[in-house]
Amino acid sequence: QVQLVESGGGLVQPGGSLRLSCVASGSIFSIHAMGWYRQAPGKERELVATSTIGGKTNYADSVKGRFTISRDNAKNAVYLQMNSLKPEDTAVYYCIAEQIIATMASGDYWGQGTQVTVSS
Repeated sequence: QVQLVESGGGLVQPGGSLRLSCVASGSIFSIHAMGWYRQAPGKERELVATSTIGGKTNYADSVKGRFTISRDNAKNAVYLQMNSLKPEDTAVYYCIAEQIIATMASGDYWGQGTQVTVSS
């Protein structure tokens, strides 16, 4: 069984930084892409950043230059370094692992979400 566990959310002042972590556990052979989505109250879930197993990254325009995604394939982990945070970054952040191939499991998996609040 595959599980994604996120950590690193919290409350931060505008202009501050946070680092989110997500680790996928289970008998995993490969994960094509890992990344982060977010959902603010009353809004749809949106892409923040993704990273493929080959190292290709993709960012939402709203976070380019402020957020950096990184991935440790050996640990099945993905990280999101968030700098220069703004109140509009406030949301629940969800980790996703796409196209997992594992023993007795395959497909896309989501984490449970971690709250990020940017407020003074």
